[in-house]
Amino acid sequence: MIMIANHISYLALSIAVTVLVGHTLHKHGRLFLIDIFAGDRRIADAVNDLMLVGFYLTNIALVALAVTYGGTVDTWWGVVDMLSHKFGVVLLVLGVMHFLNLIVFWVIRRPGSCLRSSKQL
Repeated sequence: MIMIANHISYLALSIAVTVLVGHTLHKHGRLFLIDIFAGDRRIADAVNDLMLVGFYLTNIALVALAVTYGGTVDTWWGVVDMLSHKFGVVLLVLGVMHFLNLIVFWVIRRPGSCLRSSKQL
């Protein structure tokens, strides 16, 4: 019974945070993408939507795969310990993915990038 509570809590918390972070990045990243794609809102919105789908698929897959990792626990303290470890990994992956995306878009946004050059022709 305690492991069922552990798994359900982990899934609910991790998926909720993944959806919240994905929604926030999708909403606030739109303007950044419009700037990167030289004002082309259609392309920016399409890329933004595709990135959101990829973000959800990647992170929810990680969460689903990690449900059974970590062994078993038989106390509520063990549940808290395991949940904090697993949830910390989820948060770390979300943060790393966010910063990697920012780096990619920063490179694209630079004046000499191939995307910028092709738009100016």
